[in-house]
Amino acid sequence: MKQLKGRVVAISGAGSGIGRALAQEFARHGARLSLCDINLDAVTATADALAREGVEVMTQRVDVGSREDVAAWAEATRSRFGSCNIVVNNAGVALSGAVPALRIEDYEWIMRINFWGVIYGTKAFLPLLEASGEGHIVNISSVFGLTAQPLMSGYNASKFAVRGFTESLRQDLELASSCVSATCVHPGGIKTNIAKAARVDASVSALTGRPAAEATREFELSFFTTPERAAGIIVNAVRRNRRRVLVGPDARLYDWMARLLPSFYQRIFTAVVRMRSRPATGSQK
Repeated sequence: MKQLKGRVVAISGAGSGIGRALAQEFARHGARLSLCDINLDAVTATADALAREGVEVMTQRVDVGSREDVAAWAEATRSRFGSCNIVVNNAGVALSGAVPALRIEDYEWIMRINFWGVIYGTKAFLPLLEASGEGHIVNISSVFGLTAQPLMSGYNASKFAVRGFTESLRQDLELASSCVSATCVHPGGIKTNIAKAARVDASVSALTGRPAAEATREFELSFFTTPERAAGIIVNAVRRNRRRVLVGPDARLYDWMARLLPSFYQRIFTAVVRMRSRPATGSQK
């Protein structure tokens, strides 16, 4: 899909971060936009700024973990624009904690948003994309969909699931000779608020010996890529019909580690967490 002018693009989680930057980048290419977010004020602010620049844009409050909400958003998009060419399933949340400490409800929460949100978005918009004659599905996974990290089992599970779903989806579309394609995106550390907004269980501090806020601040120091840079890479990948996109130098590093050290990389990550822990914790076995 080299030509984006006049195309209709639906983006979830467009109130901030990568979602907002994607809205701005697609608008720069002349696209019309259907934006949603669970925070209506945030996505409205995104839309108002774009509308002042002459962009045709609609907004809707959507909980992507609700099948009914996503279906209603797809229908509202069809009603407003008549079709849709691209859907970006971007909305997501983060969860940190040790497996024994996390509740089943914690896992259900993150999978409902990060994984089921992607399935709901794909299924709701796919008929519109096919009807348009040329469509594209963009699902946002993570570097945590390439490598597993200690204390991140819920987030890892959701992002590995997005990766597996999207890679299989792409092959299904090809087998059917569909006019729709799919791309899986693996961003590294992006300068967004996802870490600040994450659910962090007390087991993280118990195992690392550090307050959650301190660990979050240090984690954010590894966020190398701006949302605007990420959005440019993703839009370019759609235009080139890429299967998989690595965003940021850390994403390329993690991909390299997963390929060359498919088992040993886990020891490296565990050792890094131990080294960053306080001495009293680090000496425990």
